[in-house]
Amino acid sequence: MSPSPFVTAIAAWLVPGAGHALTGQLRKAVIFFVVLMLMFGVGLAFSGEFFALDRSDPLVLLGGLTQWALGAPRLLAGLAGGGAGTVTAVTYEYGNTFLIVGGLLNLLIVLDAFDRARGKVRP
Repeated sequence: MSPSPFVTAIAAWLVPGAGHALTGQLRKAVIFFVVLMLMFGVGLAFSGEFFALDRSDPLVLLGGLTQWALGAPRLLAGLAGGGAGTVTAVTYEYGNTFLIVGGLLNLLIVLDAFDRARGKVRP
């Protein structure tokens, strides 16, 4: 028996690909995990910055929220001191883009896992 759609969505948010693993889509789960972790790693390697959840600047707030959409990897990297960003680095903006797009892609993957757990998508 598969877990509830909400448990699946939370697992998918915390660990990219975990929701698809819970719904029996192991190949997709591995692909999603590898691709998103590579994007996250490239973003950090390119001196990307973890944005603060600053409500005074809407774009910074949205950037920060999308980075948090990667769940546990974002939390663990932040605790380890990653994501400080180097504004003067040539690759700084590319790094930020990889971190933001990785979070946005994970949101789509979470929604897909949620729909699969509800039985709304064909396997």
